[in-house]
Amino acid sequence: MAKLRRPKPEDPKPAHSGAVVRHQSFASPLTRTFVVYGYTELERGTDIGIVGLHAENLGIESVLVDGESTDFEYYPHNLGVDSEKRWASAVSSPSSAADVAAAAYVTALETEMVPNLLINCCNRMQVEQINTESNGAQTAAYAKQNVKSVRVNYWVEKMESGIHFKDNIVHTDNQIRRARCWFPCIDDNNQRCCFDLEFTVAHNLVAVSNGSLLYQVLSKDDPPRKTYVYRLDVPVTAQWISLAVGPFEILPDQQNGLISHMCLPPNLPKLRHTVEFFHNAFSEYEHYLDAKFPFGTYKQVFLAPEMAISSSTFGASLCILTSQVLFDEKVIDQTIDTCIKLAFALSRQWFGVYITPEAPNDEWLLDGLAGFLTDLFIKKFLGNNEARYRRYKANCAVCRADDSGATALSSSSSCKDLYGTHSIGLLGKIRSWKSVAILQMLEKQMGPDFFKKILQAIISRAQSTNCAVRSLSTKSFLLIAFLVVITSTMELLLFDLFRHFANKIGNLERPFLKEFFPRWVGFYGCPVLRMGFSYNKRKNIIELAVLRECTATIDSSVSVLNAKPDSENRDGDIGWPGVMTVRVYELDGMSDHPDLPMAGDAWQLLEIACHSKLAARRYQKPKKGSKPDGLMNGDLPTADMRSSVDSPLLWIRADPEMEYLTEIHFNQPVQMWINQLEKDEDVVAQAQAITSLESLPELSFPVLKALNNFLTDTKAFWRVRIEAAFALASTSSEETDMAGLQHLVKFYKSRRFDTDIGLPKPNDFSDFPEYFVLEAIPHAIATIRAADEKSPREAVEFILQLLKYNDNNENTYSDVFWLAALVQSVGELEFGQQSIHFLSSFLKRIDRLLQFDRLMPSYNGVLTISCIRTLAQIALKLSGFIHLDHVFELIKPFRDFKTIWQVRIEASRALLDLEFHCNGINAALLLFIKYIEEEPSLRGQVKLGVHALRLCQIQGGSVSREDIKAEALVGLLKLLESRIAFNNVFFRHYIFCILQVLAGRSPTLYGVPKDKLPCMGNVEVCNEQRNNSAALVTEIKPPQPPMDNLNHSHDNLAIPEAPKEVDTVSNSHEKTSHERKTAVVKIRVKQSGTTSKAEERSEGRHHDADRGATSSVSVDAPQRNSAEAVSISNQNVEEVNSFHDHGSRITASIGSAKIASEDDNFGKELQCTADSGKASVHHQPDDPSLPSTIQDNYIDAEAKKYASLQTLSVSRDDAPSSRGKDGRKSSKKKKKKEKEKKRKGEEHKGERDDPEYLEKKRLKKEKKQKEKEMAKLLSEAKAPSTELRSKKEENIELPGNKQEVDNANSSGPNKAVIPKLETRTEPTQATPAPKFRIKIKNKTLNKS
Repeated sequence: MAKLRRPKPEDPKPAHSGAVVRHQSFASPLTRTFVVYGYTELERGTDIGIVGLHAENLGIESVLVDGESTDFEYYPHNLGVDSEKRWASAVSSPSSAADVAAAAYVTALETEMVPNLLINCCNRMQVEQINTESNGAQTAAYAKQNVKSVRVNYWVEKMESGIHFKDNIVHTDNQIRRARCWFPCIDDNNQRCCFDLEFTVAHNLVAVSNGSLLYQVLSKDDPPRKTYVYRLDVPVTAQWISLAVGPFEILPDQQNGLISHMCLPPNLPKLRHTVEFFHNAFSEYEHYLDAKFPFGTYKQVFLAPEMAISSSTFGASLCILTSQVLFDEKVIDQTIDTCIKLAFALSRQWFGVYITPEAPNDEWLLDGLAGFLTDLFIKKFLGNNEARYRRYKANCAVCRADDSGATALSSSSSCKDLYGTHSIGLLGKIRSWKSVAILQMLEKQMGPDFFKKILQAIISRAQSTNCAVRSLSTKSFLLIAFLVVITSTMELLLFDLFRHFANKIGNLERPFLKEFFPRWVGFYGCPVLRMGFSYNKRKNIIELAVLRECTATIDSSVSVLNAKPDSENRDGDIGWPGVMTVRVYELDGMSDHPDLPMAGDAWQLLEIACHSKLAARRYQKPKKGSKPDGLMNGDLPTADMRSSVDSPLLWIRADPEMEYLTEIHFNQPVQMWINQLEKDEDVVAQAQAITSLESLPELSFPVLKALNNFLTDTKAFWRVRIEAAFALASTSSEETDMAGLQHLVKFYKSRRFDTDIGLPKPNDFSDFPEYFVLEAIPHAIATIRAADEKSPREAVEFILQLLKYNDNNENTYSDVFWLAALVQSVGELEFGQQSIHFLSSFLKRIDRLLQFDRLMPSYNGVLTISCIRTLAQIALKLSGFIHLDHVFELIKPFRDFKTIWQVRIEASRALLDLEFHCNGINAALLLFIKYIEEEPSLRGQVKLGVHALRLCQIQGGSVSREDIKAEALVGLLKLLESRIAFNNVFFRHYIFCILQVLAGRSPTLYGVPKDKLPCMGNVEVCNEQRNNSAALVTEIKPPQPPMDNLNHSHDNLAIPEAPKEVDTVSNSHEKTSHERKTAVVKIRVKQSGTTSKAEERSEGRHHDADRGATSSVSVDAPQRNSAEAVSISNQNVEEVNSFHDHGSRITASIGSAKIASEDDNFGKELQCTADSGKASVHHQPDDPSLPSTIQDNYIDAEAKKYASLQTLSVSRDDAPSSRGKDGRKSSKKKKKKEKEKKRKGEEHKGERDDPEYLEKKRLKKEKKQKEKEMAKLLSEAKAPSTELRSKKEENIELPGNKQEVDNANSSGPNKAVIPKLETRTEPTQATPAPKFRIKIKNKTLNKS
């Protein structure tokens, strides 16, 4: 390998340390067996001799630099490792399995970031020639020398990851760091370049790729082959390079010639109907952003669902979707979801592919902008009600889940810890919704026109010729916002509209924007407002009481942007910038009051003036015999209903325009909620009113009447009407005489039944909103329960009648989703004694539907899926009467691989549910592992992984050893490092989440302490790759374990310092030096002055504000060579019998120490001095995952470099005062003790009258009395020192602690031995700081 060429002193230092790819091109001819033989060419602008690329699953044939062959080294990352043998002894519980999974997952993610194809680009002859030329000529030649053309000839035999093939179709995916699996590249988000793409396929196939199609060439071979040549002039990352090859039918868009749609021949009719709307979204985005589509042309390819890993795969100017989203003119339910999915895929082309994030912290901004564009499409083409309702539901989901640092959008720590996995799973969806909500909040504060100009400025800046990099950061977005504001200011001043400008720019003059991004983007947690009011009739004002809370804990007040919060912020919630509007609806109209500050005191009392008066509106008592409207016989008007008469208020709303991402709990009378439901036309207000009415403890007739009236109102939004139907179902009980059930049945029959014969009419779905509402009614009825928690007989008969008399012969539209909803409502029923005889009729109908769907398959197998799901639900509810084995055998045939993908996965889910409820989580996970090994589709593996994760979450909490066995844990860990997990990064993430949930932890990488992770990966291979990369490519820096978390007070771990002389990573058994340095371990412990805090901690009182000084540990230990040397292991970290408190604590840790005899050649010195002010040692619950012994394992130098020492706690009263053999007592130590006492006295000076201090003093006296009693017991059991001297190897036992130190992994009883240990006790004296000293010295070794 070539050595690194040092840069010349006069060369300017580049801003980016890595070499930049200026251009890349590759050609891939595909044979009949779809084996890819290709080459890739890169133009590298670099001033060093080594180029590092990413390559995986590739065979590197040769590498050429400027046409000449060169040396290269290739280190495949994904090597087969027998993980089961390595983990069998390490995994003993879910907790230990979670630790091992975190270590393996983090190791795999960090390893993937290291380039593994190293190419020598330095030509010695050219360098010598350049050095001999003159200065002017040297400069020109040097500039020419810096542009290297690197060609890599390679082949891909196994298309398992990154690129896939099935039958005669080849396609790629954009998984994280998987572009390297089908062509060598720099697979990093910071590297962008233009591409020339060339693909040679059979003449009857179509190759679709990124950019513009330049030309096609038909060869004269037999059979002929066709070559497609594409060029992408916009620099993008390697992740957005895509390819799809197959016998596609091409459908040009009828309205826009730049758009092309492609699919397989059977799906062409569906494709034609699906994409009719698409040109509207394309034109709307161009009009809103005031720019043309950046990539020129746009292509959509639809493949079979089982081929893709997700429903949509994005690429530059190309999007690969599944044919599952296609629909014909007879399908209704799929229309809305497909339109939104295609619109979002198009918006990602603008923000995400064309404009990329500048750093991982800025990915939220591009994701949010893409979602913002999608919401614009929804608002214009699907309606404002649809957009507001979706936003309201998304905000509610974010407020429920935004409670940890994993959802902080622009957190440097979270982005670093997540390694790009933040977009996977539910947390990824929450982050995406939160990003959109924050940008929509900003639009509300700045105004739609200002925000529109900001997005236009971003696109204009990216499309300008002066812009070399099309990236966007949070800071640049804020800067563009201010520039837009200044430009608009000048325009408005020219037109003498200063007043209008002041209104528009008001929010920018206040410190709103300055605090907006740090609080909403850099922090996590959403505000929770609990509000109530009282109307003051004399003053005609509203007294509004508000309590502001946060969805996150108090620790969320600490900024994740490395801010330094003041003491006020640490004491509680720091609030949010801005002022919330309270809207009051009165008799005389509506008024807004922006009077509620979102910062400041948590408790606030506001006074809001009312505009309406009640001078002429006096309350009149009802006459005898008369009843108020809406009251039933015997009912009296309640105070809530009279409040609308006693005050001019109709209803009150907080944040009506959703200007804040907040959770609001508003308390107002029932009649005001009814008024809001009936008279407010906003869908969000209606949904909030329904939720509040549904949660009332007691229901009255007016509430049921209001819900029923809203359900029957055809002018109301259909989604809110469905909520009203489910609210009626939930309020239906015997206390209300099943009024809700009666209302639902009556409404359905009025729409769908023939009054003459009393049977359902033939289906007519021409009214789409009414179709959706009626489709949800059976499901709502099925959720009604009687007093015995069973479904009423009337509900069961009604659903059976609908299923029996369904007639779709004269209907224009398909009833597949209609029938599926009916079948799923059967699964929601609870059969009692009065309705159990209807079960056989239901089963016959379900069996008939299954047979019918088998002969004439329904759309995407929807009907079969609902039948399987319903059968599983009935079997679980009636497990006492039905043999689940029969149900298992009934569903099992649907797992046949000849069935469609959706049905096979649903059958596997149902079988996993049955196994979980019958035999527990352990059996379910074993069956899950079996299904994963049999499942061929990547998307099916992801779906099963999500379902298994849900089962583990249903199990709840930490799973004990009895619930799950080591076999299942080892199987999951083996799956985590298998080829299946490498090929499917989404599935790998879910396996990691499953193991974390089993241990009772959060399913995310955020917060995983990497300094405590055991080293369980293929360390030698990983270290060899890191060593070569560090030695050969200086500009590529492998990620180092974070060092900022090593000194946390709650860890208290001794971390060995890395030797300064060692620059590379090597294995522990490869030693070349003949002389060894003396092994030195130095541990310094700084003791806190307060000694009673440990007792307060032990009594369950946590004083976080009174944290004392914690232990500071420094370790300097070189490597060892033999079993006699000191061993440090980072594979199992456990604090043995140590109690973590903040006031007084000492946790020192020693790996394993074995004293060398006088004849030994290796010299060592081990010193440990510890002071502790603890009164007693409290045993922590034993963690079964971590052995309680100190291990002596051979590990490599990299593992030792970040090893965590195991802890050894020394108690004040349990451990007798120990000294060495000489037992010297110097006057310096006495003076030191006296100074320590004086220091403690000065610390407590001024606290003599403090009750807390007096309580501490009383506890200290009681502790001393206990010490005296314990010392007496210890004196009786004291062992002579001579016995300790006579023993060469013996365990250290502390009275009351009985800590054993041995080796858990070694075959022999390798004990840690401390010789010449002398114990002395003084029963009559209670020393404030007993000493525990271990001192071992030997002479150094001099080898000849």
